[in-house]
Amino acid sequence: MSVGKFLVGFVVGGVVGSVIGVLLAPQSGEETREQIAKTTKDALNKASYAVKEIQEKTDDMVSEVQKKGEEIIDRIQGLINKQKEAQN
Repeated sequence: MSVGKFLVGFVVGGVVGSVIGVLLAPQSGEETREQIAKTTKDALNKASYAVKEIQEKTDDMVSEVQKKGEEIIDRIQGLINKQKEAQN
């Protein structure tokens, strides 16, 4: 399971659980709506933070893979050049 899917499931589960808890709590409709709005806003903030964190980690990984790929290409090019020189 990927980290992204886990985080999405975690956030969605937290929101659903919070909303159910709020709806079953003995309070007025206005208080319930306020609490649902607050819970939703908090969940969206947490999800936004998680997405930014995943994007940063993904960007770092992509940069690292590109760097390693360039190193491999340089090594292969060096080996090809050595082989060409040896044949001449």
